[in-house]
This record gives sequence, structure tokens and C-alpha cells, in this order.
Amino acid sequence: MWLLALSVPLLPAIVMVYSRYRVKVATLCQRALAWALRLMRGRVCVKSAHAFVFSNCTHGKVNSVLETFDLYARTHPSLCIGPQIGELLDEMVRRVRPLTVLELGTHCGYSSVRLLRLLPPAGRLITVELDPVTADLGEEVILVSGFKHSQFQVLTCSSAEAIQRLRSLLGPDAGTSEGVDLVLMDHNPQQYLPDLLALEREQLLCSSGCSVLLIKRNQRAEDLRGVLDHIRQRTDCYSIKTELQCMMEICYRKESTM
Repeated sequence: MWLLALSVPLLPAIVMVYSRYRVKVATLCQRALAWALRLMRGRVCVKSAHAFVFSNCTHGKVNSVLETFDLYARTHPSLCIGPQIGELLDEMVRRVRPLTVLELGTHCGYSSVRLLRLLPPAGRLITVELDPVTADLGEEVILVSGFKHSQFQVLTCSSAEAIQRLRSLLGPDAGTSEGVDLVLMDHNPQQYLPDLLALEREQLLCSSGCSVLLIKRNQRAEDLRGVLDHIRQRTDCYSIKTELQCMMEICYRKESTM
């Protein structure tokens, strides 16, 4: 009761402050809600989505695994990119026809499965996930989909560590020594620019042509400003192929100086 009595004289001031700053307050509330939802989605993805897919899909059937993921996402929060972005990803893979793919952010393995099913027999996916539990569950999903370890590799480490190790993983066989043909970035958006710079520095992007796909998950504009500024300043080797609300496709090509 005493708290109520103390708060009553403050009500006019509270109303005045809210009316003056209601837009900023609403924005802060939305950001806090989005942050909480991202945390919740991460837990749900690891603890619930894997169990649902593992129990309800037909093992060894890629389409069944993807359809079960989509069924789960209709009624549960999920970090899967979903069928809408998934179809755009499929279209890009069919157009680019990559041999070696680097995925930063395995999550539940949904994108990994979509990528692997469209790679040629000699194709290879290297997918990176920082969280060990998520990495293990994502790897199980890939295996349940019918793929073998000879077709993919899961690296449980930061994206920066993975990029440092990547050259040693790209052997001289099957033309992978030239670098990766496709990079899917779906991890921490603040790492997009540092990781892109590291891939350039280590010459891991195929110089004859590499597509870099940036997934945008409700990021603030400033989260992607750095990488976009870099791309627009480097018109000698970068061009924006596709720019949508949910994703952006960047084309990298470095002309030979010889």
C-alpha cells in the first residue's frame, strides 16, 4: 500500500515522460522483446526442434526432413530459415552450381540439408557452429537426412577460428584449392564484416567467382552497415546481385593481374 501511495504523486511525471518519449520507449521494448525471443528461439531450436524432426521425419529422406522442419516451425519459434528463404537459397545454388560451400551458422542443420541436397556428387559442405550442443544436434540431422561424413564437415568453433583452419581443409583434390564457391553467413551479424575480410585476406574466396549470401534476421541497420560499406567501396571485386528484406547475395570476382 505504501508503494502505491508513493507512486500516485509521480503519475503525472510518468505520463509526461511517456508521452514525450513513447516512440523511443516502444522501440526499446521491441528490441528487448526481439532479444528475448532470439534467446528463446536458440533454446527451443536445440531442445525441441531436433527431437520433433528426429521423431517424425522419415530417416534417410531429405524432403521428409525439410518438410518436418517446416511443420515444426508453423507452431513453434525456430531459427530455421524456413521454406520462403530456403527456396531463394535453392535458386541461388542451382544458378551458382558450387563445388565447395562454407556455412557460418549451422543452427539446427536445416540450411545444411538444403545445401547438401543440391551439391554435385563431388561437392562438399563445411559448416561452422560455435555451440557444441547445437553442432552435435545439427550433425545428427544431416546424417538422418542420408548424407555421409565424406560430403560434409562440422566445425565446432568460432567463425574466426574456422576461417584460419579452412585452407588446410581445402585440399588440392576436386579443385577446392581455389577456394570456396559459396559462403552462407547466418551467424552473428557483427561478425559478417570481420569474417568477410578474413576470407579475402586468406584468399579463400574463389577468385573466378564466389557468391556470398548474408541472411538478415531482423538486424538493426547499423549491424550490417560495416559490411555493406565495404562491399560498396570495393566495386573492383564486389557487386550486389540480390537485395531483399531477408537476405542479400553478394558476388565476388577478382580479376587476374597477369
